[in-house]
Amino acid sequence: MGILTWIVLGLIAGALAKFIMPGKDSGGILVTIIIGILGGVLGGFIGSQLGIGSVNAFDLRSILVATGGAVLLLIIFRAVRGR
Repeated sequence: MGILTWIVLGLIAGALAKFIMPGKDSGGILVTIIIGILGGVLGGFIGSQLGIGSVNAFDLRSILVATGGAVLLLIIFRAVRGR
């Protein structure tokens, strides 16, 4: 996938993760995109290890896997930031 596709997918995944886990987090749209992109990488790695699938195209499965990774990343981010 191209870098623009990763950014758009990251924005969607990050926004969905923020919708699933609302709260006061620092940062704006840029942090949401970064969390979404990193969540896509994390979700793709975990999904490929579990046989669920990976993030390799712009489709519903990739969005769901990336969103799951972004939610997991938000949980970790909030746990570390809360200390």
